[in-house]
Amino acid sequence: MSKTPNYEFQEWWNKEREKNQGLFIEKSENPNWSNVEIRSPTGFEEEGDDDRTVGKERSRNARQLSFVCLLKFQQAANCLAWITNGFLSLIRTANRRISSSPSSPSSNLASSPSESRFYRVIKVFLILVICLLLFELVAYFKGWHFSPPSMASAVGFVELVYANWLTIRADYLAPPLQTLANVCIVLFLIQSVDRIVLILGCFWIKFRRLKPVPLVEFTGDVEDQNAEDYPMVLIQIPMCNEKEVYQQSIAAVCIQDWPRERMLVQVLDDSDDLDVQQLIKSEVQKWQQKGVRILYRHRLIRTGYKAGNLKSAMGCDYVKDYEFVAIFDADFQPTPDFLKKTIPHFKGNEDLALVQTRWAFVNKDENLLTRLQNINLSFHFEVEQQVNGIFINFFGFNGTAGVWRIKALEESGGWLERTTVEDMDIAVRAHLCGWKFIYLNDVKCLCELPESYGAYKKQQHRWHSGPMQLFRLCFVDILRSKISFAKKANLIFLFFLLRKLVLPFYSFTLFCIILPLTMFLPEAHLPAWVVCYVPGLMSVLNILPAPRSFPFIVPYLLFENTMSVTKFNAMISGLFRLGSSYEWVVTKKLGRSSEADLIAFAEKESDTQEVTTSIHRSSSESGLAELSKIEMTKKAGKRNRLYRKELALAFILLTASARSLLSAQGIHFYFLLFQGITFLIVGLDLIGEQVS
Repeated sequence: MSKTPNYEFQEWWNKEREKNQGLFIEKSENPNWSNVEIRSPTGFEEEGDDDRTVGKERSRNARQLSFVCLLKFQQAANCLAWITNGFLSLIRTANRRISSSPSSPSSNLASSPSESRFYRVIKVFLILVICLLLFELVAYFKGWHFSPPSMASAVGFVELVYANWLTIRADYLAPPLQTLANVCIVLFLIQSVDRIVLILGCFWIKFRRLKPVPLVEFTGDVEDQNAEDYPMVLIQIPMCNEKEVYQQSIAAVCIQDWPRERMLVQVLDDSDDLDVQQLIKSEVQKWQQKGVRILYRHRLIRTGYKAGNLKSAMGCDYVKDYEFVAIFDADFQPTPDFLKKTIPHFKGNEDLALVQTRWAFVNKDENLLTRLQNINLSFHFEVEQQVNGIFINFFGFNGTAGVWRIKALEESGGWLERTTVEDMDIAVRAHLCGWKFIYLNDVKCLCELPESYGAYKKQQHRWHSGPMQLFRLCFVDILRSKISFAKKANLIFLFFLLRKLVLPFYSFTLFCIILPLTMFLPEAHLPAWVVCYVPGLMSVLNILPAPRSFPFIVPYLLFENTMSVTKFNAMISGLFRLGSSYEWVVTKKLGRSSEADLIAFAEKESDTQEVTTSIHRSSSESGLAELSKIEMTKKAGKRNRLYRKELALAFILLTASARSLLSAQGIHFYFLLFQGITFLIVGLDLIGEQVS
């Protein structure tokens, strides 16, 4: 039987232990003199232990925190140094790209004085809007947008300056800006009405199924018919250093379904590269051995660009034996029945000078740039040229894929070297002499679109500076001509002024100059329907001839405004005879319209097995290995460029969008933001292919 616990003794023992707590306290139940702690006789065990533990932890955490902060500071310094070095490297690269661009042979336009002056004006405008934005930011954070200070209540220098700025802005700057905006709005509406009328005319042509119908037709195999029934036709292929496309263009012309004794091909080579000359000569000799009547011509004195080349070729003695001349640029490949579809329209139309056909693009889906070009050119051919051809029998010659009556060329003065748009020049002079034109929308000729922004920009510069040169030269001739007053008005006001001068003027001025300025001068404003709704409607109308391109309607609208810079500069250069207006840079070809494209198109369009066989035979002997080498060379030479005017305007528009954000202007902010981003993308050469 166990003994009963003595609780009184236990209580006494516990009390004595608390009073006489010793210096040596065991840390475990088993005594171990090697594992003891020396305690102070005062204080409680638990509190002392906790305080020392917390002190140790705090001491340790402070050292760790200092080390972590030092490490973070070092990482931040390294990151900042990396960002700074990267930014400086980017600036140096940009300056090197921009400074090296004018010296390159392919950038003649950038080195012209007019380009430099135009860029300086844009740069000054950029500095101005940045300063205005900084000034407006100061005013915004001080709350002056909600309660603008007056001259009398202004306190301090900055507030007094802002009050004076408000007065100057409202009384002197905003009224002329608003007047200029109203003028551009009126021009914009007039040009929009012109587009609507053209679209209605195109719908009427489709509804009534109007199209030119020849009096005779050439059908059947030419070998089974009398060759004397076919007129004598001269075919010219002007080219200059275009090694990527010469083979397929010569092949497409040489396989025309036309009696060989009634056709002569002139290869007009202006190349200054000896290797390219030898390649073209070899190609001509190959077709000569096959029985094709084809000649190679190379000028010793290369003046006048394409016009001089054509003029020299028309001066040959044997040209008098031919009645018509068909012209194809180096990247064009007509179908084998091209002459059969065009020449019959001259029969019975003795006053007909030109039969123009439509362009078809083999690389229209290659990239975003070619898709946007296809929208523009589809409207040009489907609407502008078709409507003008049906209703007034006049339009601008496109320079290629057309057939001229040689008599009309001679009576109109022949090819002249006074402008860079020799095709439009001869068309206007022939129209003033009373000749008529026909446009065939259902006859298509394969060609290639520029795939790089640099090539497209040079092409557009030539196409928009040349008409202004021509307008200055032929304005008096138009007034003195014997054509009707309606035709004179059409030439001056519609053909030249509205479509060649007004369009680039208001597009650049309204959306790149006036709209950003109205953000800093809110007393002058542009309505939302001018900024968004009417341009959107016009874009819809422009895209109707290419309905498959509807997903690209917004990029098309923004890109057209971006191209207005190049078109405006070209228009000013041509109008005031600046140096860059007479620059001719051959549009870079990539050879996308290869033999395979020619074969596929011919197989689809041709009805005879003999023609298909000849195409296969010619394409198999045309040097595919050489084209492969060229393609590899192109891939190795790709390099992005920087376009400084586009970049400067991108920062202007983005600065204006930041200012519009302060004023909470919704539609203006979004338009400026997306338009600025588009300028930035184009300025960095991120649209299309990069071609060296």
